[in-house]
Amino acid sequence: MEYRSLGRSGVKVSELCLGCMMFGGKTAAAESYDIIDRAIEAGINFLDTANVYSRGESERVTGEALKRNGKRASIVLATKVHGTMADGDPNAQGNTRRHIIEQCDASLRRLQTDWIDLYQIHRPQPDVPIDETLRALDDLVRAGKVRYIGTSTFAAWQAVESLWVAERLGLNRFVCEQPPYNIVDRRIERELLPMARTFGYGIIPWSPLAGGLLTGKYRRGKEAPEGARFANAPAFQARRMTDAVYDVVDGLEPIAKEKGASLSQLALAWVLRQPGVTSPIVGPRTMEQLEDNLKAVDIPITDDDKAKIDELVPPGTNVSPYYEASFGPHPYRV
Repeated sequence: MEYRSLGRSGVKVSELCLGCMMFGGKTAAAESYDIIDRAIEAGINFLDTANVYSRGESERVTGEALKRNGKRASIVLATKVHGTMADGDPNAQGNTRRHIIEQCDASLRRLQTDWIDLYQIHRPQPDVPIDETLRALDDLVRAGKVRYIGTSTFAAWQAVESLWVAERLGLNRFVCEQPPYNIVDRRIERELLPMARTFGYGIIPWSPLAGGLLTGKYRRGKEAPEGARFANAPAFQARRMTDAVYDVVDGLEPIAKEKGASLSQLALAWVLRQPGVTSPIVGPRTMEQLEDNLKAVDIPITDDDKAKIDELVPPGTNVSPYYEASFGPHPYRV
């Protein structure tokens, strides 16, 4: 496992980040503990969760796992804030000072820690001025509750705006962005990745396997495997599985076979070797999935491989607007 700098912070994080979204939800606590232990054993020192995952249960299980194994001090622990945490309360969500400070304290309790290494704004919120959000985060950094701050699914212009405001007001700046990025969705190559390289931003891609579409488990004309994310999927999710996606999968399989790799290992290896990428987030539901993901760090991606993949999905383009269906309009909508 190699380690890379998290933006300009100088903090070293593993080239794979363990996403904890499934823990305490689809993955029971006991298996979650084992997956976290195995990831750390393999050299992963970067864990990412969010308060909204299973309404705090993911944070609780992740915190318990780190308490049990005694590894908290060596882990770069990241979580996020923005999503709705209580039904019927309009203030239990968003990027306001009130919500951010309240939820930071709640996350610290669930994670059983005195500090959060990376606290991220889970989604942009245009009706809340970025200076309000940055001032609240700056206060948390100065209080010692948070070490670094970042964003998720921000557009390049929103990231640059935040840098300008932070410099103008003398506030701590965001050090990284967490965007969707994979072979069938390369939109961040247009502006976000160049911006990140210019301003020293870390990039921590989520959904490097396109929500499972690039694992090979979904086949053209066949029912999705029982228990898979898109099994018995409603129409708005099923629209992600287009012929264009299947065409890409068909084109990737010979490349993976030549390397003796699984399709998911090839797709993940491609993301982690893209210029400007710091650490793709893997979100295993089972130990078997984690073991498969871990092998991606040993899969070489040659210039010839990149050229073949560029023919399947040209740089800066996307094949299927998945996730837009779930999250609605966001900076990456085509």
